[in-house]
Amino acid sequence: MKKISNSTMILIAMVLGIVAGAFLGEKGVIFAPLGNIFISLIKMLVIPLVFFSIISGSAALGKTKSAGKVGVFTIVYYLGTSAISVILGLLAGNIFKPGLGVKVPASLMTDAATYAENSNVAGFWDTIQGIIPENPFESLVSGNILQILFFALFLGIALSTMDDKKQKPVTDILDTVNDGMIWMIKKVLVIAPLGVFGLMTNSIALFGMDIMVLVLKLLAVFSGTLGVIHFIVIPMLVKVLGGMNPITFLKGMKETQILAFASASSMATLPINKQECEDLGVKPEVTSFVLPLGATINMNGNAMLYALTAVFFAQMFGVELGMTQYVAIILTSVLGAIGTAGVPGPALLVVAVLVAAGIPVTALPLIFGVDRLFDMMRTSTNVLGDASCAIIVEKMIIDESAKESVLKKA
Repeated sequence: MKKISNSTMILIAMVLGIVAGAFLGEKGVIFAPLGNIFISLIKMLVIPLVFFSIISGSAALGKTKSAGKVGVFTIVYYLGTSAISVILGLLAGNIFKPGLGVKVPASLMTDAATYAENSNVAGFWDTIQGIIPENPFESLVSGNILQILFFALFLGIALSTMDDKKQKPVTDILDTVNDGMIWMIKKVLVIAPLGVFGLMTNSIALFGMDIMVLVLKLLAVFSGTLGVIHFIVIPMLVKVLGGMNPITFLKGMKETQILAFASASSMATLPINKQECEDLGVKPEVTSFVLPLGATINMNGNAMLYALTAVFFAQMFGVELGMTQYVAIILTSVLGAIGTAGVPGPALLVVAVLVAAGIPVTALPLIFGVDRLFDMMRTSTNVLGDASCAIIVEKMIIDESAKESVLKKA
């Protein structure tokens, strides 16, 4: 008998939670502790996970400078397109306002008010200065995500400049700690269906069925915005920077997109992505470097979803977002992908983004049940972004270098 996947179990748990919440009404709050325990476990892991994985990830990325122009361009391209995706997510959230339309219970609004008080809007320079921790250990204790990101990136880059003999003992420890964290996350995810059932039942008991309308609105806005990135932004970059017809590019990557949608895994799609890029004229040495790196750090679809989710919950709880919060969302969404791309589970980086922006995480499980659908769509966009970088690198760097070599010989 085929084993039911965890994501399927979560979806089933969400449906059962909706049914139980509708049937029990206000009595459904008795299941709230199940969900609260799950959320507490996730929040317990997110700070150390971000800290150690960002150090490890940035240390590894720092080494890619040995690959010269290709390494630098690839990293800048991936981070740049992720930043564009985040901004589009923020714009879509503010234009279509998917989080408006449900009355939030007074008990949860008290929680939201507390978050809002701790997230006062600061000026530009206050925001920049606030990213730099005076005491990194205090930032870890207080859970200041942006300061943790800054220090972890700085330390990771510092490690990447050292000799292998000095660097290896530290990176080995970091890798071991990361492996331990991932083991813990996997164990927590085992109880995710139980947690989602409790949280969903509680949510329906508190909000009523109106809350499902918001989830469908979020799904619609997400699908439309992701479509802009997938069918307009990425093909346009391929046309302008890579000199390839967008239709040729999309047709050539057809199997990759279908497999990514079905598997929801960038790594699982890597072999066919490599083959289709090479069929489009990209050299194997380019695909062998650019695509694995992209599968690790390029998260266009994820970054957009994190930003859109942040706006969604801010609107739902009436939390006013200022420049400080928007900077927090952008930086956490983009930089967080460097270290946490290979980590299983939908909740972890979303929690980091919401905490960084001072937005309540109380209703986060509302998107757990549909996360598999989100994941399938955003993975398809992620791998298309990986392929676009390979096409552009081939055109802008490899071909140009070959031309310069020919001219020098002439």
